[in-house]
Amino acid sequence: MTVPYFWQYIPLLLQILAAFGLGIGMAVGSNFVGRHRNTKTKLDSYECGIVSVGDARGRFSVRFYMVAMLFILFDVEVVFMMPWAVIYRQLPAITGQRFFGFWEMIVYLGFVAVGLLFIVKKGILNWSNDKNDL
Repeated sequence: MTVPYFWQYIPLLLQILAAFGLGIGMAVGSNFVGRHRNTKTKLDSYECGIVSVGDARGRFSVRFYMVAMLFILFDVEVVFMMPWAVIYRQLPAITGQRFFGFWEMIVYLGFVAVGLLFIVKKGILNWSNDKNDL
């Protein structure tokens, strides 16, 4: 007698149901067990003991986001360089050319350098004069 293919997924389905059941059970159980006294002090936002002033939706300079995007961009470029560095000594055997991998990375780093020069020339990293329009 053969077991249908669907029955092989029953343990996975039971584990998923148990995980969701446990999470929902803890959330509902804490609502019944815990004490709830909502006072003004308890409902205020906690900021290291400092009384909050103003609106939480303050404006930030676009430079914060530009620096974050540039960090991610250059971080991803380093991630692309890691596999090359790991197999650098085997590249001549793979490609059949002695310096192909070396010149390939030089061209890649040239593109990265041109991008960095463009960013510096544009003044995105210059925080001394805070321009509102980039």
